[in-house]
Amino acid sequence: MDNGTLALLIPILALSIPIIAIWTQHQRKIEEIRASSLSETNAQAAARAAALEERVRVLEAIVTDKSYDVASQIEALREPGRATDAARSTKQ
Repeated sequence: MDNGTLALLIPILALSIPIIAIWTQHQRKIEEIRASSLSETNAQAAARAAALEERVRVLEAIVTDKSYDVASQIEALREPGRATDAARSTKQ
């Protein structure tokens, strides 16, 4: 390397250091914003999962309730004559 090339590279390197520092800082801010967005999305997903778990608990309680005779009610809906019979049997 001769002196002319070295004289050209030194100012280029001196000017590129602040540019790289600014670019790095910008990339860090972008990643922080992306991370906060992901944490908000995760919180929303967790809340939705909790709500769905509660709904499943309620549905399980309904289905496993002894007085809730699903099969006879479904059959009563299929056969119009049995609808009144099923209604009478559940009231008793």
